[in-house]
Amino acid sequence: MKFRDMPYERVDYDRAEREIRALTDRVEDAKSPEEVWEVHQEYYRVYRDVADAMTIAHIRYDADVTDEFYQKEREYYDEIDPKLSNLMTAYQRAIYESPYRPYLEEKIGKVAFVSIENAMKSVDESIIGLMQEENALKTEYNRLIASAQIPFDGQVLNLSLMRPYLTASDRGVRREAWKAYSGYFQSVAQKLDDLYDRLVKNRTAQAKALGYENYIQLGYYRMNRNSYGRKDVENFRRQVKEVFVPLAEEVHEKRRRRLGLGKLSYIDNEVYFPQGNPDPVGTPEEILKTGQRMYGELSEETREFFDFMMENELFDVFGRKTKKQGGYMTYLYNYGSPFIFANFNGTSGDVDVITHECGHAFQGYLSGKDPVLEHSDITMETAEIHSMSMEFFTDPWMKDFFGERAQDFLALQLEDAIKFVPYGTMVDEFQHIVYENPEMTPEERRAVWSRLEKEYMPHLDYEDDPFFSKGGFWQKQQHIYNTPFYYIDYVLAQTCAFQYKIWMDDDYRAAWDSYLKLCRLSASGFYPDMLRQVGLKVPFEDGYFVEIVQKMREKVRE
Repeated sequence: MKFRDMPYERVDYDRAEREIRALTDRVEDAKSPEEVWEVHQEYYRVYRDVADAMTIAHIRYDADVTDEFYQKEREYYDEIDPKLSNLMTAYQRAIYESPYRPYLEEKIGKVAFVSIENAMKSVDESIIGLMQEENALKTEYNRLIASAQIPFDGQVLNLSLMRPYLTASDRGVRREAWKAYSGYFQSVAQKLDDLYDRLVKNRTAQAKALGYENYIQLGYYRMNRNSYGRKDVENFRRQVKEVFVPLAEEVHEKRRRRLGLGKLSYIDNEVYFPQGNPDPVGTPEEILKTGQRMYGELSEETREFFDFMMENELFDVFGRKTKKQGGYMTYLYNYGSPFIFANFNGTSGDVDVITHECGHAFQGYLSGKDPVLEHSDITMETAEIHSMSMEFFTDPWMKDFFGERAQDFLALQLEDAIKFVPYGTMVDEFQHIVYENPEMTPEERRAVWSRLEKEYMPHLDYEDDPFFSKGGFWQKQQHIYNTPFYYIDYVLAQTCAFQYKIWMDDDYRAAWDSYLKLCRLSASGFYPDMLRQVGLKVPFEDGYFVEIVQKMREKVRE
């Protein structure tokens, strides 16, 4: 079914509550494992119906944040979502504590029960009010970012539509664009500080109400870290600083020489060639058609997937002034349909949507065929491998998107991926410091960010920019406000994608078969075990980066 034809009906909370409570009672009263399994199939139906309604409403709100109807729907779900989460966790607790759990573990797997345990540690009726407030604060932040109106080049642009100017080949244009971009953030700096301060204190209050010292452990549970912990992440960050940052700085130096600059400025941070970054050829509609041809040639599975996406109009990728910023893939259970949301802006980022978000969507399309719903409850450090690796697997087709500048794009892609690793790791360390010290002032938080920038990105020079030079860059990173501790998942996945890049350059078919296997494993296994099962190394192990850095250094020198 086409997305525009999917009917929407607001979730009736009272009815959903009655249904979920009744299912919970039936699990507790069950007299056989088969009876519990039958109840669980009914729970799947309720879950799918509720999730789909909320997802449709959220997509349509994101498509136009000024739409009054879906604004109200979003506000309604901000209110009831914590209550629904609490109800569903109570149901999962009944499953978890059932005497028939061994039978259920055979059906849905041990991973599902560790995830249930994390959910049980993440929510309680006593913090529903705080969770509702958190949702409202996140919505307010996203609305603020989406509603940016920046006068530039005779137009009024949002943040996404500013990007072509921020990466323009003319350095003077870039400087003026970054000045206007920074000026917007400076104009709302007090609001940004206030929203984040309230979010940090709110999350800290939730954690303390649940008996935790601070939000960090609760944040890990909410990210469903089911097979590794804080010490593992700290060891990974240490290796990034010691082994990977030097490689990233070499890439920046190579970029500086290529651009012919005496010193890199922050206005040059996303520019790779003196003539400007390669832009895709063709209209947005033609980019989608090129993507369809590419996936038709890549494999039988990708051809079926992309044809399904196009036939059912499961893309909303064209930029509009009232759209939410950013991009994502989400999933509609009853329709077996992934959905991709993005903001095309005429830059190479448009092709990233066709590769990165389609990596997510392809995996979702495959896992959606699994009748065990828990197997699609994938943790993000695994999910991001699918997307970031797909960016590399589609490299042979980049000539179709970029024409004569295909090689320039491939160089940009590799260098950009390398320089992302320190930045993404820095975001994670910043958040750990913030939630360990929730009483820090906004000025103290910005000072922490500035200090970390010197450790992770020592080349960076903000000159005298009144916002970014004061440690404000993180406030444009929506994940920091919306989903604490998510960002390290991108970094972990990027390093696994490097493993696939090295592998595919040696044996493309073997690497693709491994990737396809990982997609189909979905959430049926624990993260480290699945990596080993498909032939990848685990990022938390000592010495993890040695070979990766060596091979990537060779590739950027080619």
